[in-house]
Amino acid sequence: MKKGDVVWGGTLLLIVLLFLIPDSRSVIIALTESSPYISGFVKFAILATMGDLMGNRIVTGTYVVTADVFWRMIVWGVIGCMVTLVFPVYMGGASVAQDGGLLPFAGVKPMQAFFGSAIMNLTFAPAMNTFHRVLDGVISARAENRGQAITLRKILAGIDWQHFVVFNWLKVGIFFWIPVHTIVFLLPGNIQVMVAAFSSIALGIILSFAARKQ
Repeated sequence: MKKGDVVWGGTLLLIVLLFLIPDSRSVIIALTESSPYISGFVKFAILATMGDLMGNRIVTGTYVVTADVFWRMIVWGVIGCMVTLVFPVYMGGASVAQDGGLLPFAGVKPMQAFFGSAIMNLTFAPAMNTFHRVLDGVISARAENRGQAITLRKILAGIDWQHFVVFNWLKVGIFFWIPVHTIVFLLPGNIQVMVAAFSSIALGIILSFAARKQ
């Protein structure tokens, strides 16, 4: 085990302990309720970036920590703000649709969670994934082509769209995120974003194995 693994594992353990210890958990929940967007930004910026770092560790054998990690953290933080907003939008929307007869099983919470998760991951998630992929491309291009113009055309041309759509939108979205978010939507609202942020660590590992296979 390398020193980086110890640091990564120790950081994750510390975060888990902060969430499990009643006093620190109360502080986290209070901050979540009083400043939901800031809280969502911080949770995703930290935890999802840890997933990225572990993914790089699996692919390359080492942790790649450069100045670009900061910008990727910012992108993850923005996604955390998005998630903070869309979770109640899709969960509440599913309930309204059920009550209005547009979806079945009105009043059944597990089905509301499933419908909310499915609709979110089939509509919002592809747009969010594309947003993330394009900004990742910008960050990578900025690091590799210093001083050269970075255009959206070049970024889009550099994406393997067939793999991106089939794997990220369909396989990961349907078989990973729909089940995960169904479970998340059954949890109390004040911990949903936190659990989703932890789930992003698992996603980073899944994507890293896919990258190795590719």
